[in-house]
Amino acid sequence: MTDYDIDACVRAIRERHSGPFPKSALILGSGLGRFGETMQMDSVIPYGDIPGFPVSTVAGHSGKLLIGSINGAPLVCMQGRMHLYEGYPAHRLAIPIRTLKALGVEQIVITNAAGSTHLDMGPGSLMMIEDHINFSGQNPLIGPNDDRFGDRFFDMSDAWNADLRGQLQAAAKAEDVTLHSGVYLQVAGPNFETPAEVRMFAQWGADAIGMSTVPECLVAHHAGMKVAGISVVTNLAAGIAKHALSHDETITEANKAFENMQRLLARFFADGHKAA
Repeated sequence: MTDYDIDACVRAIRERHSGPFPKSALILGSGLGRFGETMQMDSVIPYGDIPGFPVSTVAGHSGKLLIGSINGAPLVCMQGRMHLYEGYPAHRLAIPIRTLKALGVEQIVITNAAGSTHLDMGPGSLMMIEDHINFSGQNPLIGPNDDRFGDRFFDMSDAWNADLRGQLQAAAKAEDVTLHSGVYLQVAGPNFETPAEVRMFAQWGADAIGMSTVPECLVAHHAGMKVAGISVVTNLAAGIAKHALSHDETITEANKAFENMQRLLARFFADGHKAA
């Protein structure tokens, strides 16, 4: 079996979950894994039980596929993700997203923890991603194109789907949750950025900086899925923050923001299911 054997991944998941598969998916970033505990669960599948599926190795990413519902809305949830800095070649990050597409997922919400370039968008803030900058130097779509999923060359004007962004804003208003909107920039990591890099990124128009999310967006958009994203601001970026940055801080601040994120996502998926 090769890295691209999506059919084998689909079969492994179908063996563990034979019922209808949700059309909505959610990727949980650092510190947000316990959202899965609020779901009504039908199936739980460790990534290691899916052949060829990359396995999460970072604290705060438990590495399980959760299939069930939230507030009555069917949902499949990736409880943990993979990152370039873990040593995975970029093309392997396409496997989970393409597997979900092959199982019938039509829309995906991607969450992450990120550093803010703005003093008025500090730790605990939520930022809806309206656009992104890929500064990782890598792309999971490099290599032979898989025509089953999409064309070799594709437009990125609406990569972060306008309709889903409108639905997120409506859910935030209904739950009285402050939801910023801005541009997310991805670096490869694993180190945090230097103050000079942060100043440059801010001048480019980046509002939040992180080490994930863009690969998933690229693969999902290429495959025709609607994509939305939310960054949980866990720190002010280097040179703006007055202290050294750490992954422990990332987890701690994400936990503090969890309640607002949970209410926002639960409302978003429930309202979308009712409207479908």
